[in-house]
Amino acid sequence: MSDLRDPGDAWVTAADGNRYWGRFGAAGLLAYDRNRDAVLMQHRVTWSDHGDTWGIPGGARHEGEPAEAAALREAQEEAGVPDNAVQSRFTHLLDRTGWTYTTLIAEVTSPFEPQITDPESHALAWVAIDEVASLDLHPAFAATWELLRPLLRARRVIVVDAANVVGSVPDGWWKDRRGAAERLRDRIDALADAGVRPGFVGLPETVIPGLERSHPEWILVTEGRARGIAASPNVTVVEAPDLGDDTIVTQTAALVQSGANVTVVTSDAELKNRVLGAGAARTHGTGTLLRLLPAS
Repeated sequence: MSDLRDPGDAWVTAADGNRYWGRFGAAGLLAYDRNRDAVLMQHRVTWSDHGDTWGIPGGARHEGEPAEAAALREAQEEAGVPDNAVQSRFTHLLDRTGWTYTTLIAEVTSPFEPQITDPESHALAWVAIDEVASLDLHPAFAATWELLRPLLRARRVIVVDAANVVGSVPDGWWKDRRGAAERLRDRIDALADAGVRPGFVGLPETVIPGLERSHPEWILVTEGRARGIAASPNVTVVEAPDLGDDTIVTQTAALVQSGANVTVVTSDAELKNRVLGAGAARTHGTGTLLRLLPAS
């Protein structure tokens, strides 16, 4: 009878002399439900590593498997998390030199109830953020919980001045402004999937060591002949009824009022001053965004 175990399901000894599960590393999902203000927690079975403690669904990565994909797969296998129920927000890496653990921090976009779908859980539950620390936590999760907790409630939103970004590259955009805006939307959509460095949204490595990627919300503001394009899976499109600058300022003020941390992308000096006055946390010039975008 063949061994059906994945080759990643094995113990490894890291540079610190401790043994860890996952030949190719491991990953887990820290899912946050904003409506409940709670995270999905797993009460681990007695026979598991640090059994009878609380942590998050997760496990060994497969060979060549991206960390985010592994976190989602393990969450499906252990907690029945449905497809497309969460949206990635951050990834955090714990590196033991010879073994790594990646935490995918994601926000619930389609509410669900977890289900015990394998023998690795005593229980699964949505636990209020303010009550997590009172549980008997897995030591590794306890060590990172207070570090990652501030990332959960804050919304991070990037507002992009489409006209300014498109107009900064002399590639013939004036012949088809709408098509140029659609191409920009698609490039931003691909960047949203890949994520940006945390420093882009104001979280450099010195703020949260190990934070690798950020997946903020993206809003593209269009105007004039670029109006009429549809949203994409990762990009919300807002059409300016008149001047794009005024809509960008209005959007920024409304987002800040709702509690969001807002970054505006534009090279217009006057607009930068206006959005900072409306509460934007920072601005980036068009060149900063263009250097991050994949080729069209």
